[in-house]
Amino acid sequence: MLRLVLLLCLIALPAVAETVTLDGRSYLVDLPPRPEGAPVILALHGGGGSAKQFARASGLSRPAVRMGFAVIYPQGTGRIATWNGGYCCGAAQREGVDDAAFLDAVVADAVLRFGLDGARLYATGMSNGSIMAETYAALRPGRLRAVAGVSGTMDTGRFRVTAPVPLLVIHGTADAMVPYAGGRGETSLTQTDFAPVAAVEAAFLAPFPVLAQGERVIDRADDGMRVVERNHADAKGRVQVRVMTVEGGGHAWPGSLRATRQGETRDIDATAEVLRFFALHR
Repeated sequence: MLRLVLLLCLIALPAVAETVTLDGRSYLVDLPPRPEGAPVILALHGGGGSAKQFARASGLSRPAVRMGFAVIYPQGTGRIATWNGGYCCGAAQREGVDDAAFLDAVVADAVLRFGLDGARLYATGMSNGSIMAETYAALRPGRLRAVAGVSGTMDTGRFRVTAPVPLLVIHGTADAMVPYAGGRGETSLTQTDFAPVAAVEAAFLAPFPVLAQGERVIDRADDGMRVVERNHADAKGRVQVRVMTVEGGGHAWPGSLRATRQGETRDIDATAEVLRFFALHR
C-alpha cells in the first residue's frame, strides 16, 4: 500500500526541472513523466523576473504537468531581464531583441530534445511577459492554440492579429503599472503609453466571425473585489475570447502567494484559469 501511495505521488509530480542553454540564452523546462508528444506551454516571466522566479511564483508546472503539458519558462535578456514586446520593455525593447525568433528557437529545440508536440503550443505570461505572449500570438497566429495574458497589454498600435487565436485576459482595474484603461501607469518603471485591455480584446476578436457574448460575476471571497468574466463564444458554444476583469485588483497574478499576501483577490486563481482556458483548446 505504501509503495502504491509513493508511486502515485511520483506520478503527480513534474519531472525535475531542467535548464537548457541555447545560443547564449536559456530556458527552464518541466516535463510530464512521458514527454513524447506532450503539448507545450510557454510561460514568460515579467520584467525584472526570471524563469525560475516565474515557475515558483505562478505554481504553473505542477497542475499543468498533471494535465499532460510540458511547461517551458524562457529567460529574457539583460541584467534586469525583459522582453521586447514592441513598446516595452527595458533593454530588450531598446536594443530591438528579436524575442519572437528566440521563442521559435526554444520551441524547436525542446521539440527535438524532448520529443514534445510543437504543433500544440500555448503561451502565457505576467506583465511584460503577458505583453510578449500576446505579441507572439499576433506575430505567429498559426502556431498557437491559445494565449493567456495576465496584467499586461500588447502594443495594439503596432501589431495586428491577422488570424484567429483564442485569448484569455486577466487584468485588474486598479493596476497602477499597466493601467486597465491604458496610458502610463503611476508606478510604472517605463514611460510606456500602454494599450487598454479593450483594445487587446478588440484586436483578438477581429479575425473571428461574429461571436456570442455572455457575462458572469465571480465573487467567491469576502475580499472587497469581484471578477467580471466576459465570454465571446462560437456557434458551438466554445469560448474563443475571455476577459476576466478584477474589479479593484492590482498588478498581480491572482492566487499566487505574493498576490495573496498583498491583499489581491481570492475570487480566482490565475494559474487555474489559464489551464482551464487552454483545456478548452486542446
